[in-house]
Amino acid sequence: MSYGMPAEPPQTDVPVCPRHPDRVSYVRCQRCGRPACPECQRTASVGIQCVDCVRETSRSTPQVRTVYGGAATMGRPVVTLTLIGICAVAYLLQWVIPGFTAQFLYAPLYTLPQLSGVPAEPWRMITSAFLHSPNFLLHIAFNLYALWILGRHLEPLLGRLRFLALYLLSGFGGSVGVLLLSAPNIPVVGASGAIFGLFGALFIVQRQRGGEVRSLLILIGINAVLGFVVAGIAWQAHLGGLLVGALSAVVLAYAPRGKNRNLVQFTGLIAIFLVLVAVTALKAFA
Repeated sequence: MSYGMPAEPPQTDVPVCPRHPDRVSYVRCQRCGRPACPECQRTASVGIQCVDCVRETSRSTPQVRTVYGGAATMGRPVVTLTLIGICAVAYLLQWVIPGFTAQFLYAPLYTLPQLSGVPAEPWRMITSAFLHSPNFLLHIAFNLYALWILGRHLEPLLGRLRFLALYLLSGFGGSVGVLLLSAPNIPVVGASGAIFGLFGALFIVQRQRGGEVRSLLILIGINAVLGFVVAGIAWQAHLGGLLVGALSAVVLAYAPRGKNRNLVQFTGLIAIFLVLVAVTALKAFA
């Protein structure tokens, strides 16, 4: 009779995923060491991490912010490209759909029901900023080129949300300028009011950062003068957009740093919006 070594006991400690106990996993998280099934694995800078560690890291890691408090983003200026795309699609629809331009353009009479005899359509104050003259290709070409140049500079500085708010407020401000300074029956289309708002914002940002502004002032001056000497250009929209854009940039650029900066910035932008609404309402029902 021979005696051998005792047999190894059966292995019972099978690694299973904590989130899915019915799944065996031989891959462990590089951070916590727990098994992670393929569904719970995330590729990290070094090895594999489980989904719980990835979430914990994202919560504990402070988000990178721009100099003006917006979320820092890498790559192309998404909001700028989206606005350009909307204007381009709208321009195409102006060509292929009869009456499309008339349905979305703006004239003061659309916010003055006592003059037009029809219900007010204040949304035109925004939609008109995405239309352009169908018979004048340079109109949309210049505006979209300017939007690309300005947006490529301002969007990374401000952050996407702040840049979008600036653009829309400037477009609204341009329409308010037309409402206050133009004849009621003169229709307007174009992103020029919003573009001038970006010019005004860039001026404020450059001043706040200590940059050179003389060439920018010359460019703004030349374009402003063109609005008075070239027929068919709504200088009223340029002026309104420029003032609102500059004022919005003051709110964004000079808000005190600290945990309340976001609150101050967005409260200021909302206040500007409410003032524009109030001015529109007073003019409409005066």
